[in-house]
Amino acid sequence: MKTKRYCLALDLKNDPELIKTYKEYHENVWPEITASIKDAGVEKLDIYHVENRLFMIMETRPDFSFEKKQKADEANPKVQDWETLMWKYQQAIPNTKPGEKWRLMAPIFELDKA
Repeated sequence: MKTKRYCLALDLKNDPELIKTYKEYHENVWPEITASIKDAGVEKLDIYHVENRLFMIMETRPDFSFEKKQKADEANPKVQDWETLMWKYQQAIPNTKPGEKWRLMAPIFELDKA
């Protein structure tokens, strides 16, 4: 079973104190949040940052679906609490649709396919 990889981007509000606090929350992510991520079929998830830009790499089971994860998240009060809290620190990148947060990135180069 081959995993799928997704890369997403999001910005933080450009305030050093908010960025510091956001990073601190991610040092102790609530267990209900990590459980919801794993339950959705995400096997590996890493978030990187530079300045106020965030970059997420997700590796998932082949049956992973953003739509299924979104429905599960909407039905999970703890996930909704986390998302509301995180939105205090986050901001959409340019040209993001209303209600959208993390934006899926398109690959443009893969060394193993060059």
